[in-house]
Amino acid sequence: MADTSTQSIVIAAAPDRVAAVICDFASYPEWADAVRRAEVIEEYEDGYASQVRFTLDAGVLADEYVLVYSYAEDVSRIEWHLAAPSKMQKSQQGSYDIVGNPDGTSTVTYTLAVELSVGMLGMFRRKAEKMIMDAALKQLKHRVETTGATQ
Repeated sequence: MADTSTQSIVIAAAPDRVAAVICDFASYPEWADAVRRAEVIEEYEDGYASQVRFTLDAGVLADEYVLVYSYAEDVSRIEWHLAAPSKMQKSQQGSYDIVGNPDGTSTVTYTLAVELSVGMLGMFRRKAEKMIMDAALKQLKHRVETTGATQ
């Protein structure tokens, strides 16, 4: 069974700007270090991605998998789950919750639960999850804050 990890970060941008960067899957290889490729393979009628194929290479962890996405109507919550087991993962569920703050910033909470196909001691798995989540949130923050609201 997968343990769930949660972390939050404050980003100097409005929630809709944060959501736009999260939903721009084709650009992930430009700013998410471990993502080599992200390809939208199916969309909803509104144009949001419903399925995205990722190719990941994080050194010892390399994998290709498809995530199925769903969105809150105002895109304040973006959820996903693994479409089918992959080489490295039995399951994956995650979400971004984006909340606007009175000062114009957004608090983004990232929740992730991954069950690996390969055995890993609990303490090493938790350390790896923390590193993955730290990197994901910091890279998201950097991308949102440096690309400006025009992109």
